[in-house]
Amino acid sequence: MSTETAEAPAREFDDATKELGDKLVALTLLQAKALSDYLKDVHGIEPAGGGAVMMAAPAAAADEGGGGAAAQTEFDVILTDAGDAKINVIKAVRSITGLGLKEAKALVDGAPSPLKEKVSQDEADKVKGEIEAAGGKCEIK
Repeated sequence: MSTETAEAPAREFDDATKELGDKLVALTLLQAKALSDYLKDVHGIEPAGGGAVMMAAPAAAADEGGGGAAAQTEFDVILTDAGDAKINVIKAVRSITGLGLKEAKALVDGAPSPLKEKVSQDEADKVKGEIEAAGGKCEIK
């Protein structure tokens, strides 16, 4: 890496740009998603490659000495094995997903299969506990 890059002069930004940038960095993931949806639905603007708004949160954490990637907030629960108590696992899957008997059986037979996607840590742990209590195995990603 050359020394010219490290010694580059700081850029100056007007107050409006600074204020807007600070507001974007402070957005929660839910607010960033809502902003993305608004820009897409109302103005027809779609972010490229995940969007700059979504990229701002991890960059801000690194600047503050966060030391790594942002904490994961959404989890997928994957059924990996029905185990010996397949009928109990099918019942648990029906309860968790609201699927009918045929669909739940197909999901269990097709393991590994996603049970729940993009859920909170608490909900993922709850689903995993229910599946394991029924005799099945699952993992949280």
